Amino acid sequence: MDAGNISLLARLQGDQVTARRDQRKEHVMLLGMIIAEVKNRELELRREVTDDDVLDVIRKGIKKRKESVELYAKAGRQELQDKEQREVTALETYLPAQVDPSEVRAAVVAAIAGGAANVGAVMSRVMPAFKGRVDGSIINAIAREELTKG
Repeated sequence: MDAGNISLLARLQGDQVTARRDQRKEHVMLLGMIIAEVKNRELELRREVTDDDVLDVIRKGIKKRKESVELYAKAGRQELQDKEQREVTALETYLPAQVDPSEVRAAVVAAIAGGAANVGAVMSRVMPAFKGRVDGSIINAIAREELTKG
């Protein structure tokens, strides 16, 4: 991490202070939960967390909330569904910019041309290049699509 850049954890903590000052209780609670999960992750790893570690925690939080949105939608609990969706939107602001799907498709096609004959092989070649910038399910879908073309 560059000395000029603020760590993602520090950014979360700073945003929580700002939210507390602005009396945005829901945002304070959300950031508090994420920061606590990051601290737990730090204890698990027995080292200071990196921005990648923090991003993993945020992604897991987003995934969990998206699952809740679906469950609340099925149960007809609109107010809870809306709350979870607001949390997903708030957490997504901390993720790096997503990659253009055409760039992912080009990498998938290159992996297939390089001898990857199944989804697992394609994923193992493509995922490291896009880790943290593209959801794995998107790469998986593109890989399946391209493999069926072949």
